Formats: sequence, structure tokens, C-alpha cells
Amino acid sequence: MGNRNRNTAIVLIAAGVFLLLGSMIGFSTVAGILIVWLAVHKLRTGEQKSGYLLLVLGLLFLVNGNLSVLMFILLFSLGYFILKSKQVHRGENYLQKHNLLESIRWNTEPWELKNLSVWSVIGEIRMDLSLAVTNEPETTIVLQGIIGDIDLIVPEDIGVSVESMIWIGQTSVNQDRESGLCNKLQWKSPNYDTSEQRVNLLISCVIGDLDMKVL
Repeated sequence: MGNRNRNTAIVLIAAGVFLLLGSMIGFSTVAGILIVWLAVHKLRTGEQKSGYLLLVLGLLFLVNGNLSVLMFILLFSLGYFILKSKQVHRGENYLQKHNLLESIRWNTEPWELKNLSVWSVIGEIRMDLSLAVTNEPETTIVLQGIIGDIDLIVPEDIGVSVESMIWIGQTSVNQDRESGLCNKLQWKSPNYDTSEQRVNLLISCVIGDLDMKVL
């Protein structure tokens, strides 16, 4: 009986929050955000077909009656990304990429680690730093976008600093997981200050899922 009452209370609270947000920003917008969030979760668990179907459905809900708002978010995000990249890299040579869809899978074979900035509307990032090859003592990578699914593997022999902001979604470091709104993470490996090779990661997504495994 206790669990049943608890579940009923949770459903009632969730329904109330949905109605409140719906009256403030529109029911289609709230539904779209929830569906996109569920789609990201489906994609992370390997349910690719249902995940992409939900993603398309969620985007359709968001576009419905919110085109000007979405355009503002896209243009603001891209403009902020360009300014942030120039500020972070400080005139150093770096590769800048901005695409509607971006898929980076650097987790199966050695790859070249270099200063990089990536922006996308929908991005899927798989990055294993234990396979990274570089001659630079310090490297900075900026990852920004609207919807992002990011997996990081951090080895113990590289000094790594991670700063991330996920506005809607979840962030996990090994077994520690946080979900909800405005998930901010600031993390440094214990050997960062003494390591001869350092990697700085700056991550920002409106809707996203960041999963970091520290070896």
C-alpha cells in the first residue's frame, strides 16, 4: 500500500509540473523536451531504432509553434560557440567544426589529439583518451551543441580537466550519476597539476547525456 501511495503521489506531482510548465511555455514544447530526453536515453542503451524515432518525434513537437524560439537557440548557441572557441584557444592553431549532425567515434583505434572545437545540433561523441596520440603538452577540446550524447574514457596517465554544463539531461562519473536540470560538473584528475600531458575538455549541451569513466 505504501509503494502504491508513493507512486500515486509522484504521478500527481509530475502531472502538476507538466501542467504548470505547459501553461508557461506551451504543452508541445514540454512534450518535445521530454520525448527528446527519452530518445537520448534510448540511444545510450542501444535501442537505436526507437531512439531515433523518438528523437524525430520530439523535434517535431519542438518545432510546432516554436520555430522562432528554436532559431534563437540555434543562432545564440552557434555564436557563443565561436566566441568561446576563440577565447579558449587564444589564437593557437585549432580545428573548428560545426555541423547539423556530428558523429565522432574515437574509441576503437589510436587517434591524433589536437586542439579542437566542435558544435552540432545533434552530436554523438565517443572519445577514449587512452588511445590518444599527441606531442603537445596541453590540449583543449570544446564540445558544444543542442542535443549531445557524450562518452569519455579517461586514463590515469594523462592529466584531465573537465568542465561541463548539461541544461537538461544527466551527467555520470563512474557510478556517480546526477539527472535533472542544470547539471554542472567541474572535475580534475588527481595528477592534473603534475602531469606532463594535459587535456582540457569544455562541454556544453542544451539537452544531453555525459558519461565519463575514469580508469
